Amino acid sequence: MPRARHCLLRPSFAALSLCVVLGVAQADTPLFSVDGYRIDLYRSPTPNQLPGATIVDTPALQLLLEQKPRPLLIDVYRRQWLQGQFIEDQPHENLPGSHWLANTGDGELTPQWQDYFAGNLKKLTAGDPMQPLVFYCRADCWLSWNAVKRAATMGYKTLYWYRDGLDAWQTANLPVSPSRPEPFP
Repeated sequence: MPRARHCLLRPSFAALSLCVVLGVAQADTPLFSVDGYRIDLYRSPTPNQLPGATIVDTPALQLLLEQKPRPLLIDVYRRQWLQGQFIEDQPHENLPGSHWLANTGDGELTPQWQDYFAGNLKKLTAGDPMQPLVFYCRADCWLSWNAVKRAATMGYKTLYWYRDGLDAWQTANLPVSPSRPEPFP
């Protein structure tokens, strides 16, 4: 009987050891860059605040969309980029009238992706840093948090974060539109 018990403990000890090793490896991976952008585990609970932005829920966003000047909706959900083109592996929908600046919510952008983000914002706002901008992706998604932070750093002043994004919009049974990312230069 003691031998059987000893055999049962070995797999448990091995599993525990593996969990400890994986936990240590994950703990060594930073979640934020030195500039304060989220760089890992993008799909995880997001904070209830974002300095420089107003957080809006679905009813608040609906009211905001009735105001003048009407805010620009910026979707930053990711899209696979391969060999100089977006890969349309599955359809993507967003809030009607949105501009999809795919991959611009990553925590670390290459100079090309930074230029894509900055250039599109400048074009969409006609260079007006006061133009209201609403950034979103999905619920529990740090990509839009990063994009708002980045836009604030670039000097945009009227920023909104639709924290629960497309998921909340669809839960409210509001219309969505098929979308394609803004062309990459």
